[in-house]
Amino acid sequence: MLVRVRSGLITEESVYGIVLVSGMIVVAGGYGATSWQTFLAVIGTVLVFWAAHVYAGTVAGHGVLEGDETTLSGAFHRAVRRSLGFLFAALLPCFVLLLGALRVIDDSVAMWTALWLGVVVLGVLGFSAFTVRGSSWPVRIAGTLGTAAFGLAMIALKAIIH
Repeated sequence: MLVRVRSGLITEESVYGIVLVSGMIVVAGGYGATSWQTFLAVIGTVLVFWAAHVYAGTVAGHGVLEGDETTLSGAFHRAVRRSLGFLFAALLPCFVLLLGALRVIDDSVAMWTALWLGVVVLGVLGFSAFTVRGSSWPVRIAGTLGTAAFGLAMIALKAIIH
């Protein structure tokens, strides 16, 4: 079961999802959006991108190759499973944005915390991916830093824009 969860979450879709969320936070912050506005924009964008990804995966996975007997339903289910990491990656940053939207924490704190959580999530994804593959510790650390660097790039953009 744990292997199945890992394989569903440690995907390129997870990395892409968190980078998308971070990018949305950067853009919203550049326009002076509140946590509530940013939360709604991020949720809406993530859902649209996720639906488009599922649709594309379904179309691309449905009997494209000669002799492939994959049904439309089978292709859809595989695309949904494959893209769940996209949704899960957005959960923590969106939760923090929601805390800002509900005025539990300040808007600015919510935005920056969500961005730093993105870095952490990316680092965990990188570390997990290399650990699952049995990589050595130096490779795991390099993978962690390399994956987290995408989140750091978003923070640098936020700093420049802000």
